[in-house]
Amino acid sequence: MGQNLEGVPETLLIPLWARAVESKQENPIIIDDLSIEMIEKIEYDFSKFDKAWMSQTGVVIRTELLDKATDGFICKNPDAVIINIGCGLDTRFFRVDNGRINWYDLDLPEVINVRKQFFEETDRYKMIDKSVFDYSWIKDVNTINKPVLIIAEGVLMYFTEEEVKKLMDTLVDSFKESEMLFEVITPMMAKGSKNHDTIKKMNAEFQWGIKNSKEMEKFSSKIKFVEEWNYFDYHKHRWRWMRLLTSIPPLKNSFNTRIIRLKVY
Repeated sequence: MGQNLEGVPETLLIPLWARAVESKQENPIIIDDLSIEMIEKIEYDFSKFDKAWMSQTGVVIRTELLDKATDGFICKNPDAVIINIGCGLDTRFFRVDNGRINWYDLDLPEVINVRKQFFEETDRYKMIDKSVFDYSWIKDVNTINKPVLIIAEGVLMYFTEEEVKKLMDTLVDSFKESEMLFEVITPMMAKGSKNHDTIKKMNAEFQWGIKNSKEMEKFSSKIKFVEEWNYFDYHKHRWRWMRLLTSIPPLKNSFNTRIIRLKVY
């Protein structure tokens, strides 16, 4: 099965590869058999990522963190609506589904075309083939009288600060009293995407990062920062020499990739 993804859409193959590789490990952090099935059917030179252990480690830790956070939200809100922005070839719905939630995977048409080769829509699982900035997608989502969780994994760092600001304004206005789980990087990491072990191999680059997660509150008075999870705080043995960064706060904060949890009031 071939694919012709270029630029940012091509980056969706990185987490797919990372999850598949992890699932074959002796003591895996996460198990994602669907990723193994997909990677075996997609014609792509995944060997270019063979030495990218830092990205591989980061992806599987963020997968574990987001799975747990999403599962926690669903446990409290079993009839929730989940909106997965920039879903790529993510398989989270199939890991956390409780048989009651409604899930929307949103991404560009070329990405959703690939997804539809592997997954089928149901009455509770939908795929929306639009840019997140084509706000007509909001009308495609039915959230009436239901708790809403919005996820953005491996997405926001590719947007400019102005684009993130406009997106946040729209999400806050459209999904009142919702929760958000976003992956964010630091400004230093955003500037260093040309040296990133996987992104440098593609026609894509990071554009935005924040040093302090509470900065997200500046985007809207309706946003409240709740908590964050720093990747370096988990599975430290997998970080090899980079785990030394965790003992030096200034360095840790400079390379602080994390999941942040926000509430919208």
